[in-house]
Amino acid sequence: MTIRVLIADDQQMVRTGFRMIIDSQPDLEVVGEAADGAEAVELARRLRPDVCLFDIRMPKMDGLEATRVLAGPGVADPLRVVIVTTFDMDEYVYGALRGGAAGFLLKDSGPALLVEAVRAAANGEALVSPSITVRLLEHLARPPAAAPPPGEPLTERELDVVRLVARGRTNEEIAAELYVSLSTVKTHLGSVHRKLSTRNRVEVAAWAWESGLGR
Repeated sequence: MTIRVLIADDQQMVRTGFRMIIDSQPDLEVVGEAADGAEAVELARRLRPDVCLFDIRMPKMDGLEATRVLAGPGVADPLRVVIVTTFDMDEYVYGALRGGAAGFLLKDSGPALLVEAVRAAANGEALVSPSITVRLLEHLARPPAAAPPPGEPLTERELDVVRLVARGRTNEEIAAELYVSLSTVKTHLGSVHRKLSTRNRVEVAAWAWESGLGR
């Protein structure tokens, strides 16, 4: 099944670059582009893409507000939105995740992470740039809180994956460090989400830091 993607950024060169990356993948397809937030919302509602890639600073309506409109609390049939921006600011990260974003990437994260974020969002998962994840968790870890015990004990391999998520590793990096396949990492992460009742990597990493696993 092809994952349909909508791109919204006020810079034509950025939209073109993202389109080239997305369209180079056999399972991904760009179905629309928008140069401002209002147009992005209109196109998203009309095209119903599987994943939206939104910049933050756009004319008429910024990416955070567009995300809240399409994916925020109380939205019926929300869309999956990934924020991709040059602005590495905590308030933007918090605003995006609170507004329902399924991911937050920096534009210098590279093509591989962009593609991984799109696929993760389409699968109902979330991906946040590793550098941002680590910084967020440094705040969460001071002072350390007692993490709730998992509903079902994690296996040793699942704990290995959790530790690496807490250190900001991507799925590919985890697979390489543990000498396992990418699909095995995804299977372990799915099991971790179920046992910890987490929705994304940030929540997994937060649990790890609160449990003392991320230090």
